[in-house]
Amino acid sequence: MAAYLSRLHHIALHVGNVDKTTFDLLTKFKFNLFAVRRTRESRQYALRKGSAVFVVNERLNRTFTLNEGAAWSPRHSSVTPQTLNDDSRFLYGVQDNSCVDTACNVCFEVEDVESVFNSLYKQGCDFLVPPTSVVDDNGRVTYSVVKSIVGNVCHTLVDRTKYKGEFLPGFQDVNVDSAVSTDGESSCSVCHFDHITYACPRKSTPEVMRWYEKNFGFKRFFIDRNEDVNEGYVIDQDGIGLRLTAMEYWKCSELEVSLPFKNKRDPDCKFVVAESLPYQGSNQVDSFLEQHGGAGIQHVGLYTPDIVSSVDTLAEAGVQFFSPPPTYYTQVGKLQEIEDAGHDPRLLSQHGILLDSDVRQNDSDNHLTASRNKRYLLQVFTRPIFTEDTFFLELIERRGAMGFGEGNIRALWRSVQAYMEGGDRERQALVSGATTADSSRH
Repeated sequence: MAAYLSRLHHIALHVGNVDKTTFDLLTKFKFNLFAVRRTRESRQYALRKGSAVFVVNERLNRTFTLNEGAAWSPRHSSVTPQTLNDDSRFLYGVQDNSCVDTACNVCFEVEDVESVFNSLYKQGCDFLVPPTSVVDDNGRVTYSVVKSIVGNVCHTLVDRTKYKGEFLPGFQDVNVDSAVSTDGESSCSVCHFDHITYACPRKSTPEVMRWYEKNFGFKRFFIDRNEDVNEGYVIDQDGIGLRLTAMEYWKCSELEVSLPFKNKRDPDCKFVVAESLPYQGSNQVDSFLEQHGGAGIQHVGLYTPDIVSSVDTLAEAGVQFFSPPPTYYTQVGKLQEIEDAGHDPRLLSQHGILLDSDVRQNDSDNHLTASRNKRYLLQVFTRPIFTEDTFFLELIERRGAMGFGEGNIRALWRSVQAYMEGGDRERQALVSGATTADSSRH
């Protein structure tokens, strides 16, 4: 029996400098800080934009030796939920042991943590935290943390049905009235998490898909209508070797679960598994695995209803974006496609915004109908937001298209690849310069 997931609650980031990451999310990406938890050993900052919530975590005492992250078993603790006093552990998660900054916890709301725990434990899932309750004046929250099959990714399962507070017990509400958190709010409208992309080793996708289908009830989402059910969506030409396979947690949409924000139904959040192919040489998926130290979350898509305005605001605040080759906007087919959708190619090209029509439209539609009812999406990638090239954000605006811009994948791939190769050259130059300087001293 798969776990019942109500909605995606938040995504946790573990970083070495919580102040810097929080400041960037506030000033550059226009998120709002709304809850904070500070202890002697750790700091946790919760930031929100629409229903998209990031919790930024930092361990302060690097010599702390509690074996966080070790799989829980009945030998360690009782299954019975217990009140957790304020201590050095990260509430609603565990300390990630990665030596680089990382996004590693996708938290879901569930209706009954104990029931889900019992079901998943019987199915062989590894738990990092058993069912645990936290209480304050606003009520009780019960949570548990299960280790996923993907690298350092784990999933906190949280039950808020008996809690009436703003966020979660243990966090203090924050009201920040300064311009640093509100500037650009109206011109950068992010509504929710659109998708999460995992970078995984070659040939691991089938196992990842089976794990999420069996335990969480995820359902396959086909990126392309001609996509092979076993192979996924494959690009293996022109120097690009990439396999993408997508899935979504679909029960929430069938049951019309409501969001606590604006009383709207929680939009589906899709999960994409990316792996490289062995025949086209090194690429950004392999680079992620090397720098990150294994599989993990490569990027998160943020949905915006007005990507042009949002990107203008973020670029002015200092956010840098990947740009496709200039010829992307002058290709005859692409130029016509952009203009048919009612957009100015020059405006999109200023910040590297890509447009892709939904290839799943009915081929029998006549040209007039197809033009009037054209479904498309607009998307753009930010540069990595951590020191290492291990995590970035995507802005995406959907105009009826539900895929991932399959027509844009090549352009995105080349722009990211050019950035990665440039970074490699810079790192090699630094190493070479350091070696030369060291030789001159001797």
